[in-house]
Amino acid sequence: MRRISGRALCLLTTLAMVFSVLLAIPVSTYAAHSLPVDVEAEDCNLGNGAVITTNVYGTQYPGYSGDGFVWVANSGTIKLEVTVPENAMYELSTRCWMYLGNIDETRMQVVSINGKSYSNYFIPNKGEWIDYSFGYFYLEAGKATIEIGTSGSWGFILYDKIYFDYADMPDHIIDPTPCDPNATPEARALMKYLTDVYGKYVISGQQEIYGSGNDGNYELEFDYIYDKTGKYPAIRGFDFMNYNPLYGWEDGTTSRVIDWVKNRGGIATACWHINVPKDFTSYTPGEQVDWTNCTYKPTSSFNTANCLDETTKEHAYLMMAIEDLAEQLLILQEENIPVLFRPFHEAEGYNNTDGSGAWFWWGSAGAEVYKELWKLLYTTLTEKYGLHNLIWEVNLYTYANSYEWYPGDEYVDIVGYDKYEGSPNTWGTSAATSLFLKLVDYTNDTKMVALTENDIIPDIQNIVNEGAWWLYFCPWYGDFLMSSRYNDPTLLNTIYNSEYVITLDELPENLYEYEDTAPDINYGDLNNDGKINSTDFTILKRYLIKFITKLDVPIEAADLNGDGSVNSTDLTILKRYLTKSLNEFPVTKK
Repeated sequence: MRRISGRALCLLTTLAMVFSVLLAIPVSTYAAHSLPVDVEAEDCNLGNGAVITTNVYGTQYPGYSGDGFVWVANSGTIKLEVTVPENAMYELSTRCWMYLGNIDETRMQVVSINGKSYSNYFIPNKGEWIDYSFGYFYLEAGKATIEIGTSGSWGFILYDKIYFDYADMPDHIIDPTPCDPNATPEARALMKYLTDVYGKYVISGQQEIYGSGNDGNYELEFDYIYDKTGKYPAIRGFDFMNYNPLYGWEDGTTSRVIDWVKNRGGIATACWHINVPKDFTSYTPGEQVDWTNCTYKPTSSFNTANCLDETTKEHAYLMMAIEDLAEQLLILQEENIPVLFRPFHEAEGYNNTDGSGAWFWWGSAGAEVYKELWKLLYTTLTEKYGLHNLIWEVNLYTYANSYEWYPGDEYVDIVGYDKYEGSPNTWGTSAATSLFLKLVDYTNDTKMVALTENDIIPDIQNIVNEGAWWLYFCPWYGDFLMSSRYNDPTLLNTIYNSEYVITLDELPENLYEYEDTAPDINYGDLNNDGKINSTDFTILKRYLIKFITKLDVPIEAADLNGDGSVNSTDLTILKRYLTKSLNEFPVTKK
């Protein structure tokens, strides 16, 4: 009996081990999913370190669907194969629970598609199941293998559902009204031009060197571009950092802005690396400080939060700095020159809301103080100094809590992103579409999004394919532009001579007197090829079933009965027109 019981116990133990292992062994899936994909995570292929369960070490996570959820440990993966029907943009999302750490703390996860790692995603702990988008991807027709939790992921996350479908791409129809209700006519004209080209073209730009670098040759980068492409950038980047109350000196920036806009017909953008004394404690407002003893980085002796308190030395210094800045901006306003103004840039630095990851002093007190600092600068310049020639650009990132740094729609015209390799991702010449679309989503596609600084310029074909319509790009100076490590001269030439890239010679002569001109409406011609045929019928059908989310022509071209909406009635009208049951569209009779 003892021997038989031992064998039985051994058998039971073995069976238990087998069933336990089966939970962790990937389940083979031979048939690819078709769109839309809406599957339980436990029905996907699971790699080592990913197991199906209903609890983690006895802790329950209620609210999941299906028979359980997938617990991904340090190196676990979830894989599925999908059939991609056409070359297009697609979105991958999940229902998940990042359960470690405090609320709003994040853990990095990585996604790869067809073996290509796309980005790092910082999923926050919200203390519950959340819907999280990994962003949009341009994929070509065929089979695609998607892997969540690929190499580099931190894991320790729960996945309940996986979704994959066509991306709902934004329309990029932006109100041209500046956030400043008293904006100058020139600023309004520039905003109108920018919003008109946004979503259709990318404006070329280049940052000039400052502080008499390049042995005083401020044209070095611009001559380089012309030598390689035969073109000049439409936008020139400036920096007002040397107009300050510490060591301030006239470096000619304001004069170069005037020359660029008035004489060369370009667009000006400007940042403001405003310095503070490294030893602010012993500083007396108004005294001169050698530039070597100044910094724009966080310094323990300068309390950024005090800038909001009118009784403090920090506030007094900030007001002096703003006065020096305003003096230069007023010169430009008197010259009728608008500026894309990007102050207090890159405030967040690296993934934080408390200032712990800040690269500059203006972000070192955290997101809430930063937003008030931005508003203080806005109101001081517009109300105290009467400056209304500014189009306001704010820098944001795409970490889990980056939106917390957004000052608000009423203080912002453009959202900018500064993209450098390895900070935090390596993008190469890709369009960085997931970055772009996340920034678009921050304001529900109500603000333009620009690549306000960069090293590698995205390949324009990738931008076109993926609909990542950055308003403009603007490489930093020096090697960031001129080293082949960052920008291949051949690709630079291709970009600058693309029909989708606006260069200096292609800006309107009356740019700052830009007038609204209604586009020509060719009813029924939905691909603008000059003909109305079955292709237009297919386009309208795809639009109505939401296979595509926008047309390449004004939407009015599809409103064939002129009732103000595009629906199945217009599709019927177009069909009757093509079968010659109608000789003209009802809208043309109105």
